[in-house]
Amino acid sequence: MFPLCVPVFRSLWHTNRQIVKTLFVFQDLLSLFLISGKKNIEEEFVGTPLAPAHSLWTTDANGSVRLRIEEGCPEEPITVHQMFKASVEKYGNMYALASKKNDKWEKITFLEYYQFCRRAAKGFIKLGLERFHGVAILGFNSAEWFFSAVGAIMAGGIMTGVYATNSPEACQYVVSDSKANIIVVENQKQLDKILQILDRLPHLKAIVQYSGHPREKIANLYSWEEFMELGLDVSEEELDDIIRSQRANQCCVLIYTSGTTGKPKGVMLSHDNITWTANHASRVGDMQPADTKQESLVSYLPLSHIAAQIYDLWTGIQWGELVYFAQPDALKVNTNGSLVTTLREVCPTSHMGVPRVWEKMMEKIKQGISECGYVKKKLVTWAMSVSLGANQKCMDDEKPFLFFLADSLVLQKLRAELGLSCCQKFFSGAAPISSETVQFFLGLNIWLYEAYGMSESTGPHFMSGPKAYKLPSCGKVVPGCRYKMANIDSEGTGEICFWGRNIFMGFLNMEDKTREALDEDGWLHSGDLGKIDEEGFLYITGRIKELIITAGGENVPPVPIEEAVKKELPLISNAMLIGDKRKFLSMLLTLKCCSDTETMEPTEELSTEAAEVCRQLGSQATKVSDIIGGKDKEVYRAIQEGINRVNSAATSNAQRIQKWTILRKDFSVVGGELGPTMKLRRPVVLEMYHKVIDNFYKE
Repeated sequence: MFPLCVPVFRSLWHTNRQIVKTLFVFQDLLSLFLISGKKNIEEEFVGTPLAPAHSLWTTDANGSVRLRIEEGCPEEPITVHQMFKASVEKYGNMYALASKKNDKWEKITFLEYYQFCRRAAKGFIKLGLERFHGVAILGFNSAEWFFSAVGAIMAGGIMTGVYATNSPEACQYVVSDSKANIIVVENQKQLDKILQILDRLPHLKAIVQYSGHPREKIANLYSWEEFMELGLDVSEEELDDIIRSQRANQCCVLIYTSGTTGKPKGVMLSHDNITWTANHASRVGDMQPADTKQESLVSYLPLSHIAAQIYDLWTGIQWGELVYFAQPDALKVNTNGSLVTTLREVCPTSHMGVPRVWEKMMEKIKQGISECGYVKKKLVTWAMSVSLGANQKCMDDEKPFLFFLADSLVLQKLRAELGLSCCQKFFSGAAPISSETVQFFLGLNIWLYEAYGMSESTGPHFMSGPKAYKLPSCGKVVPGCRYKMANIDSEGTGEICFWGRNIFMGFLNMEDKTREALDEDGWLHSGDLGKIDEEGFLYITGRIKELIITAGGENVPPVPIEEAVKKELPLISNAMLIGDKRKFLSMLLTLKCCSDTETMEPTEELSTEAAEVCRQLGSQATKVSDIIGGKDKEVYRAIQEGINRVNSAATSNAQRIQKWTILRKDFSVVGGELGPTMKLRRPVVLEMYHKVIDNFYKE
């Protein structure tokens, strides 16, 4: 019966895609039934052995590792396919993915999702994907991104996300390092990057474009529709043989670090890293399985980063969540980004943002409040003050009547404006979030649960949640994981080290870097400094590599000083402390500006908030050029006064900022000063502005 379906699929694809989708499901279900007979499909995978391994780490793509199975986390290891198959059996008829097409949300079920992933896997097999070679995915979040990711793993490859903001050269490094046989690109813009570097990709066999159609016919370049037809003659038995050969202690995902301190490193994650973390870390955040209450979320953060990938893709499969895909312009700055519009339509039950996203939301709300009339402004200010006070004093439901009055009359409407009226869980990750931002959202009765971890720990190792919330900590260790503090000083600060089933396999082809990260006993050294209180809450105090050691030998953590400056001076966007091996501390400052909606590059125009601050100071400045070079004495005087206030709280003279300057342009991802998750790339900034910095220290 199966061969008879093939010509039907080919002839109908372009005429009625909905019929084809139905036939896809029918064909695959029929094939699975014929292969398995009366035996339950899941029985084939129970008790699957692990691949032989003698070490906790490897740097080979086809290597295997010893899993850290112990009393604290004894769960049986499973592969990504086993996790997905189990979810299909539980949630098969529930909606899984929703995409906006022609102004309507089109949804597919978990069963359809699974079948599309199998279809993609067959396409990859047909294109010649080799075992443990990469499938690189370059583009904005979409259902096709998910199909490609899971399909690549099913087909025996290693899924590799590439940041959509990467330059052609950065793409070339990732694609070459992962030995990618196939690249899946979003559109012509991303395709053009790959075409520029085609002659430097020796392992590449094909390119697939998942949005729109390629402008010109090029050999081994396929549209998504063409790609999904390719594997029709690949048998179910062939695909299942590859799936059965996979082991939980083998690599299935590569996460490339953003390269803030050198070349990006390929973080090798095993099936067990992915499936164990998706299952256990999310429990701290109180994510519910779909058969209890289906969670919904909006996917918009870069899936090449571990935070979004675990939260959107893998946890979504594990718990049967409904994932809505935002529009590609979701994060365009100012008021042009469509994220809030999507949130209002979807009303998710859970939402995650990197700190910069929460900051942008905060700025937008502040702008809205500033434009309100006197009475409304006073009412909002009062409600937020009541909420902040109540949430700081009491973390449970025993709050005063006044709090509930403020929440129902005012704050519920503000949350609805953000599209968060139904949201019960709010997460922040990928970078440290400022206490100002956390407190602001507490004023909206939004508790931001901070997650702390690394790509090398498959995302969260410590998490805040309803039962683990204490400011300004980032929660407690995820159950089943362990930690220790190394080289603890007299104040109780030490380097945070990780242990657990979530710890990575190693850096691809980088033995020296892997040995630096993992000690002889297998503990992952984070490079971050922190303290643990008596209740087990973690407080991050700095980063070893970011630690400034002045010429006088004083150790200065830059982040607290930078955050203090930004808190004192609301017109400052970025602050970077300078002083390593120098006689004194200095600082680079940038002003809050608008950005070009197409290129995302910062412009000269001050943001509404920054311009308002200037007006309050008696300045008429509307552009950066109106201020820099000491042109605007009122603004410069205000900045110096803010610096003085920060200096007055310094623990020693060596921790005081002696000189500062305002840069002509704000930091950005496009400019290279910020990484894809908005982390400050300190070595890059030092190089870019070395002449400005040298001027600070001229005699």
